[in-house]
Amino acid sequence: MGQQRRHTGRAATAATAAAMGLMALTTGCVGDGAAASDDPAARDPAGKVRAAADSLLRAGSSQVRTSMEMASGGTRVTVTGEGTYDFRRRLGRLDVVLPQDPAGSSAKRRPPVTELMAGGDLYMKNRGAGVPADKWVHIETASLSDGNLVTGGATDPQVAAELLRGAGQVTYVERTRLNGVDVVRYRGVVALARAARSASKEHGPALRSAAAKGFSEAGVPFDAYVDEQGRLRKLRHRFKVSNGTVASTTWLSGFGAPVDVTLPKGKDIFAGKIAER
Repeated sequence: MGQQRRHTGRAATAATAAAMGLMALTTGCVGDGAAASDDPAARDPAGKVRAAADSLLRAGSSQVRTSMEMASGGTRVTVTGEGTYDFRRRLGRLDVVLPQDPAGSSAKRRPPVTELMAGGDLYMKNRGAGVPADKWVHIETASLSDGNLVTGGATDPQVAAELLRGAGQVTYVERTRLNGVDVVRYRGVVALARAARSASKEHGPALRSAAAKGFSEAGVPFDAYVDEQGRLRKLRHRFKVSNGTVASTTWLSGFGAPVDVTLPKGKDIFAGKIAER
């Protein structure tokens, strides 16, 4: 890891600059819903949402889909991802599909970016920006101003769930079905500082960075969909950044899915300069 750490600062700066250049989407909040007074799901909604991170640890692992929606200069783009995540080992892999080049040419689409999430480390392959196709970029997420909530183009599923430990102003919205599963929808606002204080020791540093300097507002609105076992099925955050708003959505399914992640060796980590975009 010694060789990897020396390049963290440059990798983090370039990765942040590249991703944050796209991060601007304005989304509206959904209208308020009324909770039925006799529905158990409406009792202590904040407690149920804050327990979501622990529910994922009990589930062990899951399949993951992500979507990050942005708008810049009147052009709206969406970055999507798909993969698996092991919540107990804090390991995951996502293949992230970036939008096509700004010129709009469909003749040369970018290959998916492979992202490996390993606790406080993020590894990216097919990163572009002068990085050879067979090399990985290594980033320490605690060094990122947003704690890897938006920089990589996909929110780390475990960090997204850990954010909910700081949930407040939580209201029951409705019972509904999501991909054939009965779920309860809650809405609220995460207090970033409280989330950082309440997070597990592994994710506290990244969330403290996000709380201190990552976003232009200390509160993050969210919608969380929880199944009858208390497991998080869908989570949508709306982050305010310097040039707009980023809407990040994570879907979780296939709990117990096998997760196969092999971290790159030191010789496979890119040691050169990442081109600015």
